[in-house]
Amino acid sequence: MPRALLSVSDKSGLVEFARGLVARGFELVSTGGTARTLQEAGLRVIGVSDVTGFPEMMDGRVKTLHPMVHGGILARRGRPDDLAAAAAHGITLIDLVAVNLYPFVKTAANPETLFDALIEDIDIGGPSMVRAAAKNFEDVLVVVSPDDYRTVLEQLDRGDGPTREFRFELARKAFGHTGSYDTAIASTLGAVTAGPEGFTRGLAPVTPPALSLGLRKVRDLRYGENPHQPAALYDGFGPHPGFELLQGKELSYTNLLDLDAAARIAIEFSEPAAVVIKHTNPCGAATGTTAADAYARARDADPLSAFGGVVGLNRPVDADTARAIVSTFIEAVIAPSVEEAALAVLATKSNMRVVVPRGAVTDAERASHDVEIRSILGGVLVQTRDVVREAHEPWPSPEGSTAAALRVVTKRSPTPQEWQALRFAWRICAHVKSNSVIFTAADRTLAVGAGQMSRVDAVTVARMKAGPRGVDALAGSVAASDAFFPFRDGLDAIAAAGATAVVQPGGSVRDQEVIVAADEHGLAMVFTGRRHFRH
Repeated sequence: MPRALLSVSDKSGLVEFARGLVARGFELVSTGGTARTLQEAGLRVIGVSDVTGFPEMMDGRVKTLHPMVHGGILARRGRPDDLAAAAAHGITLIDLVAVNLYPFVKTAANPETLFDALIEDIDIGGPSMVRAAAKNFEDVLVVVSPDDYRTVLEQLDRGDGPTREFRFELARKAFGHTGSYDTAIASTLGAVTAGPEGFTRGLAPVTPPALSLGLRKVRDLRYGENPHQPAALYDGFGPHPGFELLQGKELSYTNLLDLDAAARIAIEFSEPAAVVIKHTNPCGAATGTTAADAYARARDADPLSAFGGVVGLNRPVDADTARAIVSTFIEAVIAPSVEEAALAVLATKSNMRVVVPRGAVTDAERASHDVEIRSILGGVLVQTRDVVREAHEPWPSPEGSTAAALRVVTKRSPTPQEWQALRFAWRICAHVKSNSVIFTAADRTLAVGAGQMSRVDAVTVARMKAGPRGVDALAGSVAASDAFFPFRDGLDAIAAAGATAVVQPGGSVRDQEVIVAADEHGLAMVFTGRRHFRH
């Protein structure tokens, strides 16, 4: 009679699976809570203690770590010496192992979990059984996900039993499962500080001595940035739980990049804010009294570029906002949630993707703890996410605030209205590809010069984006540059465009030359002391 060992923390579909195994002639061996669940369902179960001859001990720390278990899993059916050893020691062979591990990741996700409780949720016997079964996949089926229960039963119903390909695929998934589990443990413990008084949990270091990524494939994508590039979406790195698609076509590689760019800007603001993204750059961004008001301002900042864009909001989509969105062609929308009345409106554009985060929308301060990873030839680059902390308080900054590095470097200080606009511009500029110069009012972008090889070129592009009104459209605006001006020509171009104030990090060897240019034009200029390149 074939034997199955079942020991799972996720009991989804367990009873139905166990009944299916019994119907196919298996006897069941189980442990602890899994055994109780099966017995309560009326199934006959052999306890692991009856197999090993030892009771579970040390609060369950030791129960399956025994030759009577691992010998039954690891014995190679094609090796007479293995079978003879099993028979000599009274070891019954185990043909199927269904194990998923202690919920360490869930436990670790709660920052209030004490270190001792965290340690106790590190599974030892489970990974050992999974790895043993996966190693002996030719003879033993290893099942680590309830999603595979139905397929396992179908494979068992085959005339010649499960295929070698299926067995091997289960083994690969099992090793990935234990690998991800160990990675999660290593990452979590990397954020624990040991001291004389005990252990303190904190944030994991951004650049640890070794970096292991336990990533789970969510799905394949149609293709990458171009049709000849294979691509897929993976989940499981960082604190954010990903997206939920409420309606529309499947999300593409470029959709996901643009949605991320949109969310980054939207969460910079506490007031209602909206952004329209094209190719990861904002073509319009604005704040408003409502989400609908903010969206209309963001769209109208560059209506031509907004066509086919991706929209990000930091407020739920209500019916008014939905009507504004569907009034033009939009590829995708991301927002904290969508109200019931808005869903019906958005559904009139059935191909438009509507996305909400799976979990709470995080604010920019928490997002600063995210880690960004990018591959290069022969290596991987890692950094924390850039957040415009210096713009999270009113400008001019009160004494002792995080924005205290702000310096007015010109003869003229910004007016109250200019201060408000400069703060807005600085928050948006950080999310525009370098080199960038943007022009804004206090609550909306007016022109975006993104991704140019020089800052003069960026100003020229922004003026072009301002439309046929040219200087008139930017008269009285403020400008922001993501990094310093290496020469005064950038300031001359900004003044010629019609701006009256400018914010930049400073730090050029020619800062004084640039300050003189600003004074000549009567501009107010603020140095932040912090640049925001985005490559």
